[in-house]
Amino acid sequence: MISELERREFLKLGLAITGVFAGGTLLSVVSQFDRVFASIDEYKHNYPYKPHYCMVIQQDRCIDCERCKKACAETNHVPEYGYRTTILERYVPDAVGQKREFIPVLCMQCNNPPCVRACPVKATYKDKNNGIVMMNYDKCIGCKTCISACPYNARYFDEERHAVDKCNFCFDTRISKGEKLTACAAICPAGVRIFGDLSNPDDRVFKIVHQLQVPVWVLRPEVGTKPNVFYTKGLKGVV
Repeated sequence: MISELERREFLKLGLAITGVFAGGTLLSVVSQFDRVFASIDEYKHNYPYKPHYCMVIQQDRCIDCERCKKACAETNHVPEYGYRTTILERYVPDAVGQKREFIPVLCMQCNNPPCVRACPVKATYKDKNNGIVMMNYDKCIGCKTCISACPYNARYFDEERHAVDKCNFCFDTRISKGEKLTACAAICPAGVRIFGDLSNPDDRVFKIVHQLQVPVWVLRPEVGTKPNVFYTKGLKGVV
């Protein structure tokens, strides 16, 4: 364990203590500016998309009520065997008190998406305006190459459409129709999912990702996908 005093000293130096759930890393101390893609200098003031949609997940608030999964399925017509978002469970037997934590996951809307590179017919692509990784169902030939390429297991094959499907931040069902939040963010009773525009300095997601008081991390940073879904804990009173 690391003391609170040591943690504060790291933060003063612009360092963050970050946990990585995949790959077995329990603790690492890195520069928060390098680890969190949004804070890399080249994107600090000039984001490649406008709006640059992203999501911050307050992981410690998730109670596994699964309302987000139900709202997502109803809004986006997801079949019972499919999913656009799910909740992973991590059991820590030696933890004091609560021994389980819940980790919401979805398509990370990567800025360097391996699924886009893998698709032989360009059915999966990154929207040039907002950066969301989209699917063109008419082009999809069902080869499932993109499913194999995704390091987050965020895609499934829709048997009715005979095409791969995934989260697109509810762009076609909500955001493009004037709604401000994705279905999962709107329904969550604990405020776990924070959706917004990373290119807007006044947006809450921008403020969370760029602050130094609490750690912010991404899943599987070692694969170089540069996700637009960020994770944090303990934001109360910070942003």
